[in-house]
Amino acid sequence: MPNRQPPLPPVWLPHVWLVTDARNDTGLEAALRRLPRGSGLIFRHYHLPAHERRARFEALARRARRRGHCVVLSGSAREARAWGADGAYGAAAVLGAGPALLRLVTVHSLREMARARRADAVLLSPVFPTRSHPGGRVLGPVRFRLMAGHARVPVIALGGMTRARARGIARWAAIDGLG
Repeated sequence: MPNRQPPLPPVWLPHVWLVTDARNDTGLEAALRRLPRGSGLIFRHYHLPAHERRARFEALARRARRRGHCVVLSGSAREARAWGADGAYGAAAVLGAGPALLRLVTVHSLREMARARRADAVLLSPVFPTRSHPGGRVLGPVRFRLMAGHARVPVIALGGMTRARARGIARWAAIDGLG
């Protein structure tokens, strides 16, 4: 039987990730302080106009880096490099190619996971019910683990995640589950 273990992740790949959006914006500075040192920040903030988004990114990136956090920008690899991010986050088709950036890809199915060949890690979502998609279909912990077993890269659990729900999961991310 072939070994289905994913390759070892980069040593610096964080275990806990904070994902930003409009509804958690006012508490981001406090949330960054509560994260364990060396965690990750995925900056989305799609709701802001371009110049405000860039300014907010720069302010949060400074705070995050003071705590040793990895800073990833939702967008193309080109944009992430231009903004000085450590990586890019998004759909596999959006990220693009380029040197030496961490690439995180959101996936919701095995088909999407297979398309994420150039990713360094995938965010598999949604594991649990979320406020982002009320009433939406979720994977649940068993299906999450089964799907994660097929990944060729490290898997980060996303969707309704909290510290309690993350027990036994190596890597996880939350929008508002870090309180």
